[in-house]
Amino acid sequence: MFTGIVQGVAKVATITDRPGLRSFTLDFPPGFCAGLEIGASVSCDGVCLTVTRLTSDTQADFDVMQQSLNLTTLGALAEGSPINVERAAKDGAEIGGHPLSGHIDFKATVAAIRQPENNHVLRIAVPQPWMRYIFAKGYIAINGASLTVAEADRKAGWFEVWLIPETLRMTTFGDKGVGAELNIEIERSTQVFVDTVRDAIDERLGPLLPALEKLLAAQGGSVDELARPVQIPR
Repeated sequence: MFTGIVQGVAKVATITDRPGLRSFTLDFPPGFCAGLEIGASVSCDGVCLTVTRLTSDTQADFDVMQQSLNLTTLGALAEGSPINVERAAKDGAEIGGHPLSGHIDFKATVAAIRQPENNHVLRIAVPQPWMRYIFAKGYIAINGASLTVAEADRKAGWFEVWLIPETLRMTTFGDKGVGAELNIEIERSTQVFVDTVRDAIDERLGPLLPALEKLLAAQGGSVDELARPVQIPR
């Protein structure tokens, strides 16, 4: 498990391709590998990878299967590419972000960038089926970083996150331009809640569900809105 608090930026030192498998040697920031062992998990741009070899005090090797290369941005990495990295969380560690599994759900694309004073705003285009799990003020993980959704437009298929200077300093987000692909892991409890509510609606309404969906659509709503988690004021 990871916390979504990126601990630094690593760079791809070497890439070795074999049938159905790609091996990466990553060059980590000083101190990152202290106590790191073979078999340990490291979040690499949000993807949970296993250390297969320690080559120096600042380098380690990882193997990535073809399916992971196809489903994530790791397949597009080249030597010298920077990536966000985080060591696996330890028992009792402070969860500064939200719990992450390191299992990517889908890839999204940077649709637009705004830069208000002292801020950096990414608008991210999302495949429509996944928008049902994304809500304003909810959590989401982007390239391994736990972030809060500022705005979301379910019909248009996008959401926005605001990044402060410290986040830009500790991550690769400042280098992402329009069109860049990103790894997305949705917040798991939100997914469970939405799917449970949708299943309950489907089970109870049965044949009436299409009529309800049509009625809600005519009013600018959707069944997904009914399954939206309630934001409780703090």
